[in-house]
Amino acid sequence: MKARLPLILVVLLGLTTTACAGPFDLGEDEQSELLKMREEEKLARDVYLALYDAWELPVFSNISTAEQRHMDALGRMIARYGLEDPVVDDTPGVFSNPAFTDLYNQLVASGSQSSLDALKVGALIEEMDIVDIRAALAVTTHADLAGVYENLMRGSRNHLRAFAAQIYAAGDTYEAQYLTQEEFDEIANSPWETGGNGNGHHGHARRQRNERPRHAARRP
Repeated sequence: MKARLPLILVVLLGLTTTACAGPFDLGEDEQSELLKMREEEKLARDVYLALYDAWELPVFSNISTAEQRHMDALGRMIARYGLEDPVVDDTPGVFSNPAFTDLYNQLVASGSQSSLDALKVGALIEEMDIVDIRAALAVTTHADLAGVYENLMRGSRNHLRAFAAQIYAAGDTYEAQYLTQEEFDEIANSPWETGGNGNGHHGHARRQRNERPRHAARRP
C-alpha cells in the first residue's frame, strides 16, 4: 500500500506553490516594468495630493484615492513574485528612483501656477501612464499581472476623461504630449468605462481645437 501524505501537508504544499512565486517566474523586462509602474503610480498619487492641497479641486482628491488602489494592486504583485518593493518610504515626493523625484518636483511646480495648469498636469500624467502601461503589457506573459495592468489602463483612461472634461469646461484646450492627438481625443470623447479603478468626474470631454504645443515632462 502506497504511503499517503497527510491532507494538511498536501494543502500546505499546494498553497506554497501557488502563493509564493519567486522573481525567477518573471522575466527581467517584466520585473523592471512592474517595479517602474509601482513608483509611477505613486508619482501620480503624490502629485494629485499636492495639487489638491494647492487648489482643493475634488477631482484630485478622488483620483489620488484611485491611484492608491493602483499602487496597492502593484504592491501585491511585487509581493507575489518575491521582488523587492521600490517604495520603501511612502512619504509623498520620496522615491527610490531619483528620476521620479525630479519629475514629481517638476509636475507639482507646473501645476501650482494655476488650477488650469494643474488639470493639464493631471491629463499629462494619465497620458504617460497609458503609454507606460502599454509597454508593461507588451512584455508581460503572466495572466495575473496582465489583468492588473488592464485594470490600471481602464482607470487611467477614465482619469484622462475626467481631467479633459474639466479643462474643456473651463474653455481651454489640451495638446497631447505622449499619445497622438487623435488617440487623446478618442479616449477623451469615448464613454466612461466601468469595472476599473478610475475615479473622478464622470462624463465625456467635449472635443476642442488644439492649443499651441508644449514640451512634455521627461519621464523615467
